[in-house]
Amino acid sequence: MPKKNLNKLREKIPLLEDIGKDGRVWSDLCKQYGVENPDPPWRITLESTCEVLNEGACALPVLERRDEEDKLSEEIYKDVPYPERQLLALAHSMIKKGFFREEELGVQMEKVYKRLSAGT
Repeated sequence: MPKKNLNKLREKIPLLEDIGKDGRVWSDLCKQYGVENPDPPWRITLESTCEVLNEGACALPVLERRDEEDKLSEEIYKDVPYPERQLLALAHSMIKKGFFREEELGVQMEKVYKRLSAGT
């Protein structure tokens, strides 16, 4: 990966930084709600998204995506547990590649939060 692209990739994304610092991880939620399944319900979607991105017609070549994910996991999201770290690294890479904007992700997260809060 060219150095310019690597530097752009390393630029922090405030929304994802906040999630990494203040976000609730699945292991904490399991304890709080008495859930015994060690895998978060969104893990299958995360793995499926990664598989789709691995397909040849996608804008993120497999090795490049994995390399980016590793670098982000080691440098920016190292204090976040797995699989949340993988999720943040993938979102970070997708934002930097222009799949969606940080603001769009924030709006969608707020919608999900409101739906989940309405059910409690």
